[in-house]
Amino acid sequence: MAIKYIPEPFRIKSVEPLRLLTREERESRLIEAKYNLFGLKGEDCAIDLLTDSGTGAMSTGQWAGIMRGDEAYAGAASYEKLIDTARDLFGYDYIQPVHQGRAAEKVLFPLLLSAGKLALSNMFFDTTRAHVELAGARCIDCVVEAARHPAERARFKGNMDVPRLEQLLREHGGRVGLIVMTITNNSAGGQPVSMQNLREVAALARQYGIPVCIDAARYAENAYFIQRDEAEYKDVPIPRIVREMFSHADLFTMSAKKDAIVNMGGLLGVRDGASDLIQGIRTACISYEGFYTYGGLSGRDMEALAVGLREGIDESYLRYRIGQMEYLGGLLDDNERRTIEKIPLLGDIPALGQLFRSKAKTRTKTNLMVFIRPTILRSPEDNRRVTEQRYGYLRLQQGTQDPTREPSIDELVRDYMGAAPPIPSAPVPGNIEDPRVNVPVQRNSTVTIKRGKSR
Repeated sequence: MAIKYIPEPFRIKSVEPLRLLTREERESRLIEAKYNLFGLKGEDCAIDLLTDSGTGAMSTGQWAGIMRGDEAYAGAASYEKLIDTARDLFGYDYIQPVHQGRAAEKVLFPLLLSAGKLALSNMFFDTTRAHVELAGARCIDCVVEAARHPAERARFKGNMDVPRLEQLLREHGGRVGLIVMTITNNSAGGQPVSMQNLREVAALARQYGIPVCIDAARYAENAYFIQRDEAEYKDVPIPRIVREMFSHADLFTMSAKKDAIVNMGGLLGVRDGASDLIQGIRTACISYEGFYTYGGLSGRDMEALAVGLREGIDESYLRYRIGQMEYLGGLLDDNERRTIEKIPLLGDIPALGQLFRSKAKTRTKTNLMVFIRPTILRSPEDNRRVTEQRYGYLRLQQGTQDPTREPSIDELVRDYMGAAPPIPSAPVPGNIEDPRVNVPVQRNSTVTIKRGKSR
């Protein structure tokens, strides 16, 4: 599926130099880390896809906020700015800063859950599940069936399975202490949740008197999916969609290290300012995080978070953020199509009908290959030559393989990247072909062999 590339709606004003390790160095580092990615040093990873949580670049507005941060222990201007911003965006009366999302869970969940209780969710993120169980309760996932089939395309695959939820509430209503809606559904591959689904879950929760908590780490992305894929919200601005999403819950926990674009920070929100939970939250926060007017964050962290909450819901930024993943996904595709053709009536005859039927299977596979060897393409002709060179090499290698076995792309790429003669001292001026890759070229022979008469 072809996906249009969406350009970045920002300028990059600063770069961080990287050192590319050799293959031997990379292998050595992996052995030293016992093949555990968490054991690798960040400086050894040129492309680090471990997580995007708190690892991204902040904006110029956020860095300016860092310099404005008010570090007063209580009553800091940065604290007030963060609280006002969050109240305006989410419509909740009480906002508690914490150092990250799992801290919000640690503070909140023991106030609602205990031994023998149940917590239901479209799917729990791993730390959320851990804090439910640390409180003594048990988790039950109720995600829709479509989420269990990642290769199938469907909208809002992060939704709660509402009939399943209703069944569990009928069976265990008195034991259910909390319903958690994870948006987007991280453990289901970041799939979004529809506004209609949020409404239906909220209605059931009110019927049974159970609080709903939004795990809001990807709230901005979820709002964008609602705007794009739910017809009634096509022309609704993202801030209004965010407000409505949060209106269908009573509480929220948030790791702000994703959609709020900060390196550290989180929030806990209570919609009703008269809730008895607020005093318990403040008390637990003082014990685990720090005084409730900073919750484990410095003034500069709160200032940057206040800026990021607004910048993270910019529609052009969200269009780019979602679009870049769709573009990448379009380069990594594997689809299989099965078809059956038959002659009407004759093809339906038992046993004999198979003589009048035919089956076909078509597989379309797209692979993304990244070669970190820059080649400057100055014209369409340059592009054609390099493409033909590399494509021809892959086809040639495929032809030398066992015809009964489909060669893996890893084998081809590994062999291709290893076909490197000594590097010349200087590139040939005007030559766009990478001199480090010696690619076999197939040519048709024009030699004529004459046979003489035997004596």
